[in-house]
Amino acid sequence: MAPSSRSWLVGLVGTGIGPSLSPAMHEREADALGLRYLYRRLDLDALGLRADQVGEVLHAARLAGFDGLNVTHPCKQLVLPHLDALSPDARALGAVNTVVLRDGRAVGHNTDWSGFARSFDRGLPDADLGRVVLVGAGGAGSAVAHALLTLGVRDLVVVDADPARARDLAAARAGTGAGSTRPAALADLPGLLAGADGVVNSTPVGMAAHPGAPFDVDLLPPRAWVADVVYRPLETELVRRARAAGHRVLDGGGMAVFQAVDAFRLFTGAEPDAGRVLAHFAELVGDTGSRTP
Repeated sequence: MAPSSRSWLVGLVGTGIGPSLSPAMHEREADALGLRYLYRRLDLDALGLRADQVGEVLHAARLAGFDGLNVTHPCKQLVLPHLDALSPDARALGAVNTVVLRDGRAVGHNTDWSGFARSFDRGLPDADLGRVVLVGAGGAGSAVAHALLTLGVRDLVVVDADPARARDLAAARAGTGAGSTRPAALADLPGLLAGADGVVNSTPVGMAAHPGAPFDVDLLPPRAWVADVVYRPLETELVRRARAAGHRVLDGGGMAVFQAVDAFRLFTGAEPDAGRVLAHFAELVGDTGSRTP
């Protein structure tokens, strides 16, 4: 395919984003579509900036002619005051992972929730959606909660180290889908896990910069499924332990791919090939076997 004369400059903003596969996924798909497309990391750690200075990075990106930014931990909510407008999804979720810079305006979108929903449908199509525990009520947690309730979860319990965040998220998601949403204290997590049909980790625990597992999988009943939003590494400690214990597992790879597909479309207006992006991802992580989302 002949390259387009149009070019795009896109970036990723967050902390500890060195291992991110988003630049490679986006650039490989752009190459396949014949688009001139550069994707750059804007790591706040490397820039010596605090997370609450994300507005300065956004301002600099606008001046530099960027066409868009992906936003990741811990800036998905901190970026909100610096935007000119929000899509309905982003407004409802109170979190942004994609910012389109066009015609002098910065418009925030959220493709995390649709990415998780599509990954879940693909990886755990017949999972029991009775009672699900969501660990983590930040920007990713908000998107996952929306996705779970849209998918049909009947009883969603939100747990966070910050009780106020859990309460706020539960209140914000009330009325989404037909299920109920309620907050719970971190101290109640062991008992909640014992009665769960499934659990999702939407905290950064498990990332290379935040090693470990967010909870003990031995607390789960054998039938429970386990999902993680972390994908670097793809096999987090939680995923590894849950799989070894015989639980059905959904790693964070599918969410990473499908949110990228939706963000790419928003940035360029071109239609990416989701199957091809999945193949890009599998090649990048060096895992083309059954664990690939």
